[in-house]
Amino acid sequence: MSEKDKQNQDVENNSVENHDELSEADKKAAEEQVQKVVDEALEEAVESAEEDNLANLSDDERKIVELENALEEAEAKAAENMDLALRTKAEAENIRRRSENEVTNARKYAIEKFAEELLAVVDSLEQGLQAQAEHEESKAMKEGMELTLKMALSTLQKFGVEQLNPVEEVFDPQLHEAMTMVPSPDHEKNTIIDVFQKGYSLNGRVIRPARVVVAQ
Repeated sequence: MSEKDKQNQDVENNSVENHDELSEADKKAAEEQVQKVVDEALEEAVESAEEDNLANLSDDERKIVELENALEEAEAKAAENMDLALRTKAEAENIRRRSENEVTNARKYAIEKFAEELLAVVDSLEQGLQAQAEHEESKAMKEGMELTLKMALSTLQKFGVEQLNPVEEVFDPQLHEAMTMVPSPDHEKNTIIDVFQKGYSLNGRVIRPARVVVAQ
């Protein structure tokens, strides 16, 4: 092999080695560049062919082609507008539903803060009624407290506030707060056997869980 052939062989080997050393990113970039050039060439070829075809057509045939192209563009634009209109309508419907739900909830739970404050008064009346009435005056006062408590509970009930007194019910962490658990052979496991503090709900939403004793 001559010196020149050896030099050519070395150049080819170096070229192969350099090619192998190309990173995947470089290869991908090169492929994308080649594809871009091919796409542009195809697009130019199609445009050139269309121009040649139009040049060979008569005036009437050219007008027909132009009208067909205009019709295709109009149909595409109409489809785009229809899609936009449908999506806009769906979004407006979702906003309307959310607004209605917010208004409904605002009406249902508008007195929640007031009801929570009033519960302290109800608790105080119930605690006062637990005391023994030994004298006539204290008995009369107790009767008045009972009447006041009934009126308070009735008023709360008119506005959707319900009292939760879950004795003998199964413990539910969504409705009750367990203060302690005690062994009770007379009750099944997780049964509420006593209530420390009654709970309350407003239109089905718990505003204060009942504090209870649960069978172990």
